[in-house]
Amino acid sequence: MNFAQLGNDLYTGKRSIGFIRNRKRWYLISGVLTLIALVGLLVFKLNLGLEFTGGSEFRVAAGNQSTSSYESRATDAVHTVVATQDANVTKLGASTIRVQTEQLNDAQSADVRQALATEFKVPVTNVNANFIGPSWGASVSQQALRALIVFLVLTMIVMAIYFRTWKMALAALAAMIHDMVITVGIYALTGFEVSPATMIGFLTVLGYSLYDTVVVFDKVRENTQEAFAGKRVTYAQAVNQTVVRSINTTVVALLPTLAVLLVGFATIGPGTLLDLSLVLFIGMAVGAYSSIFIATPLLVTLRAKEPAVVALDKAAERYQQRHGAPTSHDIAPGVEHDDEGGVVTSDGDAAGDTGREKVATAVRTAAPARETHRYASSGPRNQPKRPPKSRR
Repeated sequence: MNFAQLGNDLYTGKRSIGFIRNRKRWYLISGVLTLIALVGLLVFKLNLGLEFTGGSEFRVAAGNQSTSSYESRATDAVHTVVATQDANVTKLGASTIRVQTEQLNDAQSADVRQALATEFKVPVTNVNANFIGPSWGASVSQQALRALIVFLVLTMIVMAIYFRTWKMALAALAAMIHDMVITVGIYALTGFEVSPATMIGFLTVLGYSLYDTVVVFDKVRENTQEAFAGKRVTYAQAVNQTVVRSINTTVVALLPTLAVLLVGFATIGPGTLLDLSLVLFIGMAVGAYSSIFIATPLLVTLRAKEPAVVALDKAAERYQQRHGAPTSHDIAPGVEHDDEGGVVTSDGDAAGDTGREKVATAVRTAAPARETHRYASSGPRNQPKRPPKSRR
């Protein structure tokens, strides 16, 4: 079966992959990724932009002059004035070079202007120098942190009321924190510059993570209600069927963001659009992972010992022992599953299982149908006709 057919079967519900039964493996992977992100954040720190630290900015309008090796040329020009000064050099559009440094005094700024003009062979008037103050200071960061805490608390309360259980709210909160820590850690490890647009993107990632989790959990509630009513599948099997919903939601959100990111990178260059699309793409990709491998498996773990869930699992196991593996009416049409909700392949093995014995899947067969009457096979029976009134 090709990839397209597999995707179609996942979308229509004909196939199911047992993500839930391997949840301990996903917990371990997520724990390692989170630890790496935290270490990167503590060791390498975030590369904060001038809006956070303040500094001097120079823009060189090169015009028709060559801008090859612009990074090293601009850095060398700055070093001729201040040898120990670090410079952040980027290209804006086709012919504008932006150079950002720490705050310089007036004399140093004038000398750097002249050095850049000489290096790129343009008049001094083509080099603009500006001082950028720290517009995003400590007070703004503290206010944003307080707003974030209030948002998380209100989110837990609303979700607990909506889903009628605090465990769904806790799983959603864990997924949001997981997404934020790993996204920020990626920025720390890669050295991507953090601008105000990036901070807005971080908050947007939280909103998307919440949206994705709520959409998936709504399907979880629907599936588990049917499972409690029918008692034919376990709680884990019912939750496992919601994975496709998360994949669909993520793909729909990632494709437009990827398009904006490519346009910003290839055409527009560094700026607000590129900063925002980059953090959104990274955060949504991490959110896709967490909604599949963290949020729903964690919900199963939190509810595994509830009396109602334990009773459901026992009833479903008894039903499956009597009638074989879950059928199309129990989980999805046209597919065989193992006793943990995984797909059974053509050779009888559960997909993803290694080192197990091959187990033949029990298939329910319908009772033999009644033989068709010989007159019924020839079409409808002729009905008696009433003679007309004149012949009575």
